[in-house]
Amino acid sequence: MKKVFLLFAFSFTLITASAQKVPYVIYNAKGKKVSYKKMLKTLEEKDMVLFGELHNNPIAHWLQYELTADLHGKRQLILGAEMIEADNQDELNDYLSGNIDYKALDSTARLWNNHKTDYAPLVDFAKDSSLAFIASNVPRRYASMVYKGGFEALDSLPVQEKEWIAPLPITYDPELPGYQNILKMMGDHGSPTLVMAQAIKDATMAHFILQNYKEGSLFLHYNGAYHSNDYEGILWYLQLDRPDLDYGTISTVSQEDVHKLEGENVGVADFIICVDSNMTTTY
Repeated sequence: MKKVFLLFAFSFTLITASAQKVPYVIYNAKGKKVSYKKMLKTLEEKDMVLFGELHNNPIAHWLQYELTADLHGKRQLILGAEMIEADNQDELNDYLSGNIDYKALDSTARLWNNHKTDYAPLVDFAKDSSLAFIASNVPRRYASMVYKGGFEALDSLPVQEKEWIAPLPITYDPELPGYQNILKMMGDHGSPTLVMAQAIKDATMAHFILQNYKEGSLFLHYNGAYHSNDYEGILWYLQLDRPDLDYGTISTVSQEDVHKLEGENVGVADFIICVDSNMTTTY
């Protein structure tokens, strides 16, 4: 009778567990489920971590904050983000130092529309913790110039404006799978200069990450997942200049079923945050 009861209890537990709604699951590069604690323990040993997000995904933004807070308790952090452009670093620094308030930052810097809900908490964490926060992305007008005229369009910029871009000429490999995939995804709308515009962003973010990195610190960078998926994009440029550093990557993906990582998502990063596709979005 006791064995029957135990079997019933075990079966009931399995049924209950399978019926539970799970908003996300974390996987390693091989597609094996891992705990947040395991991810944290691995990443705290790195020199740099690229946190690839889906820009409107609340789980990614929540975990960005949680990971930042937890890593701060273990390492000296430097933060940085794609979502603020390099020529707005002065305004960002003024906010971090308390010289201007959020309203002034919002009116002087080109903040994303979802900054207040999704990125302001990270910036405020840096402010409250006296951490540097690096505006790493290329100003969008320069990416637009590259899209229209290739890298050569940047040659005529004044010296001061070139300070907001990775050093010219830009090293570039158009055959990288990620760049080739952009052409496939865009179809007739794809062009070599479109891929160059992506590369100028990747190169510039890598440039400012390395320029502001301090030995012994951990640089935590927030960016769209495509900028670091498959160990390409930003990471390709980082490793080009500093192959000696220890890098970690995170990606965020969306699936109807989070309980098994789909083949196309296996191996895109060291850790993959698989979020239920029914999850609400921030915009």
